[in-house]
Amino acid sequence: MTSTDVRPARNAGPGELLRFWRARRRRSQMDLALAAGVSPRHLSFVETGRSGASRELLGALAEELDLPLRERNALLLAAGFAPAYAERELDDPELAPVREALERLVDAHAPYPALVVDRWGDVRIANPAAAGLVEGLDPAALGPPLNIYRACLHPGGLAPRIRNLAQWREHLLHRLERQLRMTADRRLGALLAECRGYPAPAETALPAPGSDVLLPLLLDTPRGPLAFHSTMTTFGAPHDVTLAELALETFLPADAATRAALQERG
Repeated sequence: MTSTDVRPARNAGPGELLRFWRARRRRSQMDLALAAGVSPRHLSFVETGRSGASRELLGALAEELDLPLRERNALLLAAGFAPAYAERELDDPELAPVREALERLVDAHAPYPALVVDRWGDVRIANPAAAGLVEGLDPAALGPPLNIYRACLHPGGLAPRIRNLAQWREHLLHRLERQLRMTADRRLGALLAECRGYPAPAETALPAPGSDVLLPLLLDTPRGPLAFHSTMTTFGAPHDVTLAELALETFLPADAATRAALQERG
């Protein structure tokens, strides 16, 4: 375990947070200082606590380090400044237009599955087609909250129904790892450890038909086999923590048989 794996305590100062993120992003003090328009000496003093940093400088450093909005707020708070980005619940009245738009997008994707997930993969909105995929699964795999990683990889979840589980498991774990690298989120770290602990398929990740173009999700369901391609859509230039952490995931039929089966049921 390296220093970049251990997130500073919640009461850490701005200098400690900057050192952590700079090491995690593999940026040298010289490189980061020049990119943010400050002298390496001053950045060194900020990181060691010998000098303070202005709100503007912290914003420039956060931008250069590509910090998520939640982490930018934490850096500002550690330095005694107010957060730059609001954080509201999705059911907050101020986010009502956004939630309604997401619900319309999800509903419009019917009869194909679509859902909205947050930073941790918890499902916030789903259409009936998506909900139907997890009907009859072990409640231990379904939460609450329903989490896409747990629902897919838990032995009581979709895992026994996924025909290309080795590939899909590898894809989901890689996605979780990438999110953890970006955020250093403790909850994501715990979720990744949990998912890695679920039984792995005995077979190797054999190529699925068409996987040289897109990796499909191949499901055996009580109503027959289904094949999907998934897409992820995020908000452009969000200024709210909650919105920045939401993603719309849609599942498109990967073959004519799946399209026909879902349209018939829809």
